[in-house]
Formats: sequence, C-alpha cells, structure tokens
Amino acid sequence: MDLLNLDSVNTMTIDSVLAWLHHLCFLGMAAALAMQWALLAPSRPGLPLAMLGRTDAWYGGLAGLLLVIGIARVVWGAKGPDFYLASPLFWAKMGLFAAVGAVSVLPTLHYLRWRKQAGRTEGFQPGEPEVAKVRIAIQLQALGWLALPLLAAAMARGLDR
Repeated sequence: MDLLNLDSVNTMTIDSVLAWLHHLCFLGMAAALAMQWALLAPSRPGLPLAMLGRTDAWYGGLAGLLLVIGIARVVWGAKGPDFYLASPLFWAKMGLFAAVGAVSVLPTLHYLRWRKQAGRTEGFQPGEPEVAKVRIAIQLQALGWLALPLLAAAMARGLDR
C-alpha cells in the first residue's frame, strides 16, 4: 500500500503555490486601485501624474500576471480543466474580469494623455470633470473586484453544480 502518493502531493503543492500567487496578484491589484483612488482625491492640491502612471502600470502588469496564473490553475491545478470549463460561475468570473479590464482602459488613457500634456505644458493639471470620470471608472472597477471573490468562493464550493 502506497501511503504517500507523490503525484497527489506534487499536484497539491503546485495548486497551493498557484493559488497563493493568484491571491497575491489580486491583493496587489486591489492595493494599486486603492492607491489610484487616493492619488486622485479632490482634496489634493496637485495630481502626481508620474506616480499615477506607475501605479496604473503595476495594476496592468499584475492583471496580466493574474490572468496567466489563473490559466495555469485551470491547466495544472488540482481541480483540473473540466471543473472550471464546465462551471457557469467560472465564465461569469471571466466575463466580470474582462469587464473590469475594459473599464480600466479609461484611467490608463487619461493618465497617458495627462502625462503627455504635462510634458508640453509646465504645471499642467487635469480639470476636475476629467478627474471625476477617472474616479468613477475606479469605483466601477472596485465594485467588480468586490464581486470576483464572491464568484470564486461560490465556484470553489460547487454552488453552480
């Protein structure tokens, strides 16, 4: 009798590491989003445009990494592709992730335009209406981020089966 199935141990180790990395990326993205929100506060005397750009780049980089790690979890994780691909909650989660990603394009485009304008015009600061639009996009992303773990938890517990 084999008391220790090494294949099972390796699968569980890989699955645990991938889950840990997935969660770290998610938390990092939440922190980057919160930082953008704070940097865009109406009470700030001037927007730190370079820092907004760097924070947004971190957000985007972590989103890409989150997606790659998520795909790795589907392929090499303990539950296997059949579990994920047959789950309506998985597809709802993917759709929500894509929607949040689409909304995140608006702040990115604004930050790029603002930095370009700041390079041409010394002391440039965007107008309040533009900043307000970006803040709304960040709020929408945050709402999506609140729903993603709920979908993930429901899916992990098989509530759609």
